[in-house]
Amino acid sequence: MGRRLGFEPCLRILARAMVPASSPAAVASPSAVPGLSAVPAPQPEPSMRWLVGLLLLAALLPRLGVFFINENLFGDAVVRTELAERWWASPHVITSYKDGTYQFGPLHLYLVGPLLSVFDRDVAGRLVSLVFGVLSVVPLFALTRRLFGWRAGVAAGLAFSAWGMHLQFSTTAGSEAVSLCFMLGVFALVAEGVEENRFQPLFWGGVLLNFACALRYDAWMYIPLLTVALVFSSEDRVASLTRAVGFGLACLPFPLLWMQGNELAHGDPFFPLKAVEDFHRQWVVDSGGAGGSLGWRLQQLGFWPAVALFTLTPGVALLGAVGMVKAWKQHPETRWLVAAAVLPALYFTFRAAVMLSFVPLARFTVTQLVLLPVFLAPGFAAVVAGRSAFARRAVVGVSVVLAVVMPVALGIYTFRVEGGLHDSLRPVSPTSTNPVAVMQVARYLKEQVAARGGAAAIDDDPRYMDLQVAFFSNLPELRMARVRWDTFRQRLQDAKPDVVVRFDQGNLMKDPGVKLDGRTLTLDGVPYVEQDGFQAPLHVYRRQP
Repeated sequence: MGRRLGFEPCLRILARAMVPASSPAAVASPSAVPGLSAVPAPQPEPSMRWLVGLLLLAALLPRLGVFFINENLFGDAVVRTELAERWWASPHVITSYKDGTYQFGPLHLYLVGPLLSVFDRDVAGRLVSLVFGVLSVVPLFALTRRLFGWRAGVAAGLAFSAWGMHLQFSTTAGSEAVSLCFMLGVFALVAEGVEENRFQPLFWGGVLLNFACALRYDAWMYIPLLTVALVFSSEDRVASLTRAVGFGLACLPFPLLWMQGNELAHGDPFFPLKAVEDFHRQWVVDSGGAGGSLGWRLQQLGFWPAVALFTLTPGVALLGAVGMVKAWKQHPETRWLVAAAVLPALYFTFRAAVMLSFVPLARFTVTQLVLLPVFLAPGFAAVVAGRSAFARRAVVGVSVVLAVVMPVALGIYTFRVEGGLHDSLRPVSPTSTNPVAVMQVARYLKEQVAARGGAAAIDDDPRYMDLQVAFFSNLPELRMARVRWDTFRQRLQDAKPDVVVRFDQGNLMKDPGVKLDGRTLTLDGVPYVEQDGFQAPLHVYRRQP
């Protein structure tokens, strides 16, 4: 059944993680070999099933701890869910940017859509992220164990389980957790193919990379990156080149079909990528970076290291970085993985700091940062080499304390607290909560308007908080007129709103049909009176009887 449903790559990774590196089927016991009875048998690995089960539990528990208090806020979570609702109302194969997915990957809509028929809209997408977020520890463990042994795999899995930023990604409806799970599967399968000098794992790695590309566009860069890396993965250049070409071809079905669909729909196969790039260029201007000041460039230059140190915590990040350096020097077979972490970070940093064509967000760093825990073990070995037992215990103790205490403290610090540093740190915090004023208005619309079959007009907001109000109000689209929509005027006529929501900096007041006189807002000649109990910058007006 798993093969027919297309899950064979995932099942292969799980099976590999469950089998000890020195399988009895592959290696004969030394005591059974004549003349070697005096040689002690190698210490057997613990049960991989138990290890994987414990790591899954370690990843699940902290994520469950925040799942029931977190809310969709970052990562375009509400927009992705609304698009999934539209797609599920009329299921079809999405073939282009304008076919219902816009700048987002179509696979995420396919995953979230069916769950919307079972779970509430604010739960369905978060549940998808939770499942894939927890499962990510399996390919991470398999990858690390293959390269550095099972103890290193356990250390990487535990560090990943406590990663505060990933806790947020695993409990909100963005696509980061899902995409990262597929990318870790790709890395694990490529590592298997390189080590065992076989093409089959590389083929399945290419298949999984198609899924990652159907989720997020930043995965596309790994097609040429890993293909080139495979060319230099073996001293046998003919075999390496053959495997690299095969892997590259296995990665191409979705990208080629998606490019063809956009060529037919927009006249440009790279239309979505160019739309995203144009958005980032404008974002640089809106963020004040167009002038290329030294402060702006320095901020972008240190972005990836700063996010690593703060979110993975200093112990994990520094030990992982040292481990990468050591592995590059002493383990040439791991250089492709180091390159997979470093080169994309350098590319985005160059675009942000030099070209001024990209604005980095912490969530853009996850595919590179997740590889730092893989190198924890060699990093630890390098740092404590020649040190006393006390020094080794101190390094472990400090790293563990920081890995646990920092995310917990950050989650408490940002939970339902607004303004200043709280807002700046919320995107990387384990907890994700909307502003109190926003949820207050959303609850009012849900209880006093949506539940009674009413309709609402909703202003737009420069910080996109109107998206949050609309999403959590549970109002059907046909009973909303949103200034953000081009159809605002037509929806006003059809919906005849009972309530109007205005933002202080919104564009509603620029509409010629809107007038504000004290606490009375007039919309197309219909008076609405402001309701008490709401906080600026939001204002709620109800139509007079």
